[in-house]
Amino acid sequence: MAFAPMGPEASFFAVLDQHRASLLAALRRGGGEPAGGGTPQASRFEDSVGLQMVTHFTTRKIKSDSLKSVKKFALILKILSKIYKLVQSNTYATKRDIYYTDSQLFGNQTVVDNIINDISCMLKVPRMSLHILSTSKGLIAGNLRYIEEDGTRVHCTCGATAVAVPSNIQGIRNLITDAKFLLIVEKDATFQRLLDDNFCNRMSPCIMITGKGVPDLNTRLLVKKLWDTFHIPVFALVDADPHGIEIMCIYKYGSMAMSFEAHNLTVPAIRWLGLLPSDIKRLNIPRDTLIPLTKRDQMKLDSVLKRPYVTCQPFWRKESQRERGRNIGRGRSRLHAPRARCGIRSRISRIAPRAKGRR
Repeated sequence: MAFAPMGPEASFFAVLDQHRASLLAALRRGGGEPAGGGTPQASRFEDSVGLQMVTHFTTRKIKSDSLKSVKKFALILKILSKIYKLVQSNTYATKRDIYYTDSQLFGNQTVVDNIINDISCMLKVPRMSLHILSTSKGLIAGNLRYIEEDGTRVHCTCGATAVAVPSNIQGIRNLITDAKFLLIVEKDATFQRLLDDNFCNRMSPCIMITGKGVPDLNTRLLVKKLWDTFHIPVFALVDADPHGIEIMCIYKYGSMAMSFEAHNLTVPAIRWLGLLPSDIKRLNIPRDTLIPLTKRDQMKLDSVLKRPYVTCQPFWRKESQRERGRNIGRGRSRLHAPRARCGIRSRISRIAPRAKGRR
């Protein structure tokens, strides 16, 4: 059903429609977003896909006849046997379920997680093909309806209560929406505050999603599925600090740990809505609300500035360096600062036409 905006919001949605048209034109050209500067380091990073495995990667050998490898080899066989049973019976299990089948043998959850990633990479298949699910922690709200694998009909609303991101994203079907854009929110607290402020109704029709910090696999898969299905503009609202920038990059370009599955997880068309380091001055955020940058923050920022998707984008580099130039006393701003929550409509209206420069 076509949406015909009325009143002062009409110009806002017209800007979104223009931005969407540029995205669709880029897709027809074969890219994931409007044409822009690439990077010569395509062996690790490709602008239209994200972080990918390099062709000259190093490998580790696990030998059954080596004392150093015997335990790891046994654990791999143990999990492979579980995967075989799941596939044969067409059933699914979470990583946590697998860990608890023999918690004393595995020792901790991280061991199971790493082995499952290794198996997925070794077999060159998505984790879902192994019939292993991740426990979802994300939430979604707004103009969206779909049917889950078991036939459950889910109707997300613009009210104060959000819907949990499903565990089996591949199994959901019949997705329906009139949304004009998708907003990714880093923090659960900010997401809930926007719901309390009736954001979804004020900006309707739209979809809002949060991964509650570093996103889990299912939240990333859902963002990717929504982009692939509807090709609507996607914006990210994160803290004005190195960790917020990194979380946005995970949605947009992926992570090193899951680089072998980048094509199924990344949405390079995502735009950085805010909160920007430059917003701290523009919004007149009081200095006493800023959180001092720690040594760990500074190290994270140095790492972010060296990444290929930052070095090839002048706007990102400028904003990141602005954060770097901020001394410890001035610190960083988080989205729960009252003035940091304002002006989302005007921000989208301003940045959407300049999507080519502002990634």
